[in-house]
Amino acid sequence: MQARDRLVVALDRSERDEILRLVDALSGSVGMFKLGLQAFIANGPGIVREVVARGEKVFLDLKVHDIPNTASHAVDEVATLGASITTVHAGGGPAMLRACAQPELVVLAVTVLTSLDEHELAAIGFDTSPVATAVRFAQLAKSAGLRGVVASPLEIEAIRIACGDDFIILTPGIRPEGSDRGDQRRTMTPAEAVSAGADYIVVGRPITGAASPRDAARAIVDSL
Repeated sequence: MQARDRLVVALDRSERDEILRLVDALSGSVGMFKLGLQAFIANGPGIVREVVARGEKVFLDLKVHDIPNTASHAVDEVATLGASITTVHAGGGPAMLRACAQPELVVLAVTVLTSLDEHELAAIGFDTSPVATAVRFAQLAKSAGLRGVVASPLEIEAIRIACGDDFIILTPGIRPEGSDRGDQRRTMTPAEAVSAGADYIVVGRPITGAASPRDAARAIVDSL
């Protein structure tokens, strides 16, 4: 995998025209575009099809979390849109994870959100550290037949040891040196995350909010 292929740009926008403008501006400079709940709810499935029709790869980050039957049908529908990667919550349990495994679409399990720290985890009933919780969820996802997880950069090394080299780790919470952390609690720089073992890194505002998104993306790729 080349450095460019590892970079996923989060298009956390509502306006269709702005999303497509960023796609066109960044085309050829990044490996994939992330469309999350904001973009999907504002524009519907059509926005995924439009980005894919431009020849780009899409990570449709919907974090599905429901009963197995409902979750599996939702993932089936994602596959029809042409997305390359989608997400489900590991907390949905083994049956839901097994039901969502796909032979074509890469389905990743979300472990612990990067906005959560140890105190936040304790508040929702987890008595283990973010690292221990993420590893436990990663092992659950692997045993259920999923091909990888979404995890904080601080959990990459432990998950890699527990789940092996052929297990995909996609990492949000990436902030280039000197960037505002925003609402992310557990972060690393792009180079640190890839060095730790991330397959893909997700970067949003430091690229999409830059005066030149293309130059910002190229600087990150160069750092890898």
